[in-house]
Amino acid sequence: MRTAIVNLGTIVSGDLAAPIVPGDTIVTADGLIESVGTASAAAVANCDVVIDAGGATAIPGLIDSHVHITFGDYTPRQKTVGFLESYVHGGVTTAISASEVHVPGRPKDVDGVKALAVAASKCFETYRPGGMRVHAGSLILEPGLTEADFAELKKLGVWMVKAGFGAFPTPYDYAPLVAMARLHGMVSMVHTGGSSIPGSSGIWADHVLKIAPDVSYHVNGGPTAIPDSDFPRLVNESDVAMQVCTAGNLRTTLLVAELLAKAGKTERLLIATDTPTGSGIMPLGMFYTISHLASLGGVAPEIAIAAATGSNARVYRLNSGIIAPGKDADLVVIDACAGGSQQDALAGLRNGDVPAVGAVLTAGIPRFVGRSRNTPETVKRVRVAHNTILHDFGGAGH
Repeated sequence: MRTAIVNLGTIVSGDLAAPIVPGDTIVTADGLIESVGTASAAAVANCDVVIDAGGATAIPGLIDSHVHITFGDYTPRQKTVGFLESYVHGGVTTAISASEVHVPGRPKDVDGVKALAVAASKCFETYRPGGMRVHAGSLILEPGLTEADFAELKKLGVWMVKAGFGAFPTPYDYAPLVAMARLHGMVSMVHTGGSSIPGSSGIWADHVLKIAPDVSYHVNGGPTAIPDSDFPRLVNESDVAMQVCTAGNLRTTLLVAELLAKAGKTERLLIATDTPTGSGIMPLGMFYTISHLASLGGVAPEIAIAAATGSNARVYRLNSGIIAPGKDADLVVIDACAGGSQQDALAGLRNGDVPAVGAVLTAGIPRFVGRSRNTPETVKRVRVAHNTILHDFGGAGH
């Protein structure tokens, strides 16, 4: 399938090195971005679907790197079906599991945690709720796991591990297992902050530095943040990616962004939601945190968008998150909300407004065009201008 988005006012790349791309057109083919910037009339005419953005803004699909996946599009925490599909209407095109810790009756023995990770990984290989890509199957680290277990799991497709909920005497005991995971090319994450579920342990800067994961999860609090004095240690004494989440502490979110910017290490800032949890379901959570950073934290909106897209993709080794040829064609068209005080998406974010979502594409396939059911209408009209597919791509209304 070939798809073109034309008449774009701005293209936000998701790449910190070049956050704005000149041009007004994106062409995708067979699930990948084919060209960015300009395209010939013949190339556009050769597309199955052409979306006229009406001067709106294109961004990479948001990557929520902290979603509490279980099985299927269901959350037992909130007893809700369809939350992942709803997140697509909030511009989220990729969800990364924060481990399947919310599975009812989750096993805690070695065989059980291995089986859980493999099953979750396999279940989401082809299941794409609302068109979303879901990377599931994050191994929950428990005592007794050996290097042979990590080697076996990697062969079976498991490539993530999570520290923070295992039955260890102290958080320091995660360090050898995280080192084993790294040896086998796995991405490692560690819970950071106070205890979030009964029986788990609080984890602070000294623990994170000794464990040495790839990502410090919800470093701004999930829901309780580490002491303020710990943040400079993580910034200056490590290279760990520091993930801030909507369901955490807003004040420390702004503190993390400020410290990383001052250190010249903004590439380590990641945005996620840490949902569904007791904080609920947040289809617009990623955009809320982007707007908080842009309006309260002095972060340029295109840089905040990169923290929710390209920076997540780099840490998790995904072929998405950046609008460039050869990348996965996961794209979102956003604009200022109709009835607001601003006239374009980036100005709206600087004003503290979440944007209106006018279209979402995953793998180059329009999942809806026109109006998200989770946002107001766009100021500019986003519409299908040409279509040879027997589908109208309309989004569900309120």
